[in-house]
Amino acid sequence: MKKYLFFLFTALLFSNALSAQKKYSAYAVGFYNQENLFDYTHDEGKNDKEFTPTGSYTWNEMKYKNKLKNMSRVLAEMGTDVLPNIGCAVIGLAEVENDHVLNDLVAQPALAARGYKYVHIEGPDKRGIDCALLYNPQLFTVRDTKLVPYVYEREEDKSHATRGFLTVSGTLANEHVTIVVCHWPSRGAGSYYRELGGKQVKALKDSLLREDPSVKVFVMGDMNDDPTNASMVKCLSAKANIDEVGEGDMYNPWYNTLVKNGQGTLQYQGKWNLFDQIVMTPNLLNKNGAKDFSSLKYWKHEIFRRDYLFQESGKYKGNTKRTTAGGVWLNGYSDHLPVVTYLLKEQR
Repeated sequence: MKKYLFFLFTALLFSNALSAQKKYSAYAVGFYNQENLFDYTHDEGKNDKEFTPTGSYTWNEMKYKNKLKNMSRVLAEMGTDVLPNIGCAVIGLAEVENDHVLNDLVAQPALAARGYKYVHIEGPDKRGIDCALLYNPQLFTVRDTKLVPYVYEREEDKSHATRGFLTVSGTLANEHVTIVVCHWPSRGAGSYYRELGGKQVKALKDSLLREDPSVKVFVMGDMNDDPTNASMVKCLSAKANIDEVGEGDMYNPWYNTLVKNGQGTLQYQGKWNLFDQIVMTPNLLNKNGAKDFSSLKYWKHEIFRRDYLFQESGKYKGNTKRTTAGGVWLNGYSDHLPVVTYLLKEQR
């Protein structure tokens, strides 16, 4: 059990002025868009026939098994830059079809070795893609789960059901933590719909804090918007810098990752976007230069990168290596890169 709970750091990591060494536990929280993690059979009522042997992807057992193996490799390696034997405590997922694929995913040797389990609630998306949460039960205990629906305001939109907000309350590092996993409407739908999603998630986050002001909330997912877009900055009120974060705001460390460092999680026409984000409530922050980790706090974040996740040659060299591109099966991974946020808590 201890090998899961403790990863040691000295106080000298943070300040040479500190005289007494302290020990800290580190935890990793991740998100990864699975890009069409479908099985190869049709689900009644869902528009998933392109992922069958006779569909446009000629999706079959061999391709499905390779997809599971590839995705499980990435998921198992996420967080290991800091926690080499542990990885992530929780990982939000987007674009998973159903419980069947999740059962097959966590049964893959790379994930089964850590005992990962999952939370999934079937949603209304017509293609059948949902959000889910993987978690290591040695590190995270589930208290409550619910799927909060995305609600359209315009009458003409109400027939176009889309992904809801998977909300999982639990215990991490002996503290109440709630994770909201999102997959906001696509770029083709227009910014209005993502801004509406941002407003609804902010209202959800505010309601969680009213129920328990001490709960630490993470909102994560494929937002289909950059950290600079109105859905994030204005509607969710996700700020770029820690000292700007007020009581009703959230902190978005990915803003400066994109704007200052030029790094992203997916490419379009040679330009990086950063749609995959993990933002957090103020009670996870050290403000004004403080280094108080007596409770669970944000430490740092990263876009998870490995050479095997990128095209090595050809027209799209340097881009993410997808499962299928241009009608050709590449036996790759996803059009998105994973993201990881690291937290610290002082050991008592």
